[in-house]
Amino acid sequence: MTRKARVTFTAEQKLEYAKLMVNEGYTNKQIQDISGAGPTAVSRWKKQYLAEVDGHTPQGKKALTPEQQKIQDLEKQLWRAKRDNEILKKAAAFFARENSSLN
Repeated sequence: MTRKARVTFTAEQKLEYAKLMVNEGYTNKQIQDISGAGPTAVSRWKKQYLAEVDGHTPQGKKALTPEQQKIQDLEKQLWRAKRDNEILKKAAAFFARENSSLN
């Protein structure tokens, strides 16, 4: 049995295929035939889309819907700001110790 070449789909493509299944009534098999994706991938896209529409932000994978993508971007920005804040706190404590030892 030969393996097919792995095809990469963008979040926008996955979203469109998921919308076809959920909103237009396409079957998983029809989307497999149209996209060339495997059954597991197609099922995963549909499941992820339904979860995102329900308001759940996916962890560890790129969101499909623009709203959830924005949430992921904001969560990443918040994480970076918290990390930077911790670094600044440590630096301030270090320089405060250095300054007090010089006096």
